[in-house]
Amino acid sequence: MKDFLGEYRHSLDAKGRLILPMDFRGPLADGAVIGIGQHNCLVVYTPEEWVRVAEEIRDMSKQGDAQLDAARAFFAGARDVKPDAQGRVPIAPDQRGYGRTTGWDARYDGDLRSFRMLNLARDAVGLLAALGIERVKAVVGHDFGSPVAAWCALLRPDVFRAMVLMSAPFAGPPALPLGGAPDRAATRLRDMNDQLAALRWPRQHYQWYYTTRQANADMWRCEQGVHAFLRAYYHHKSADWKDNHPHALRGWSAAELAHMPTYYVMERGQTMAQTVAVEMPGAAEIAACRWLPEHELGVYSAEYQRTGFQGGLQWYRCTQDAACIAELQTFSGRTIGVPSLFVAGASDWGVYQSPGAFEAMQASVCTRLLGCELIDGAGHWVQQERPEAVNRALLEFLR
Repeated sequence: MKDFLGEYRHSLDAKGRLILPMDFRGPLADGAVIGIGQHNCLVVYTPEEWVRVAEEIRDMSKQGDAQLDAARAFFAGARDVKPDAQGRVPIAPDQRGYGRTTGWDARYDGDLRSFRMLNLARDAVGLLAALGIERVKAVVGHDFGSPVAAWCALLRPDVFRAMVLMSAPFAGPPALPLGGAPDRAATRLRDMNDQLAALRWPRQHYQWYYTTRQANADMWRCEQGVHAFLRAYYHHKSADWKDNHPHALRGWSAAELAHMPTYYVMERGQTMAQTVAVEMPGAAEIAACRWLPEHELGVYSAEYQRTGFQGGLQWYRCTQDAACIAELQTFSGRTIGVPSLFVAGASDWGVYQSPGAFEAMQASVCTRLLGCELIDGAGHWVQQERPEAVNRALLEFLR
């Protein structure tokens, strides 16, 4: 194969895409594999070259545990891409605390301040500044990325000119009415957890569990291993798990929240790894799961095996921190005025897990909400389970 020679300087475009040099587009026109090489640099292979390199790596992995770990890390960082007509390929950065991000404290007793919601929004603004991009057509966030996207649009509508939220509705900044002191707001989940524990079938809220000291080790060092844990977790929250039939809850009460599956309202005394283990899909179901094949799940499991889960868990801890809540209450009553769209799976309980949030987002929080699309055949991982439908919704919204 012809080597890629020369030096080129490029930045990402306004949609976060890397533009390949003209000389490289011919060999990569039918697709490429982008991976992570030495010193965290990106490496690009033609499909033919990738087959050769991958075979060499597989042979190497049979030589010992260290070689096997290196091979897993190599394949975990690789991704198939196909450049568009202008030679552009997408580059999606990890958020703070995930993947190969740095600059944050992974200790349970460490400094949580970098995980404050305003700092997470600052991360997005700072990334654009580092790339030389003044504004983007839209910010899109899924799950915990949804509130980050919402805060980006609320605080900097001049930079983020439209917004798409997926799976997690945004109910607006925390209120600051009489009786809405930050310390009281921070005890809301703790009080609910006590009420759930008092039920005839004792339960616990997953968000409270994720703030506990043992949560990271429970998942990182679980009996079934990280890969099997994640497989069961993804399956349990997807439309493939046939008991996901979400509906609106009548209020923030233990009796109402107990209607949700155990991945949201867990059995008291159970870990998350134990909770999802009983829903582990069989070999045939795993083989048939086209939206999350084993090699793609391996990307996630390899990274979490390396880092643990505390980076993501710090986010949950900040949502219950009185100082973090007080900071956000500064914006109490402020709404989002940019064009907005909400997308979720029709089988996603995430739409309703915070009673009233979905309704508040539509009624008052997003003043230019152009649509709410609940996509059939998808659970919580809507952009993976039904990518064509999600892409169609995004393209129609962004036109």
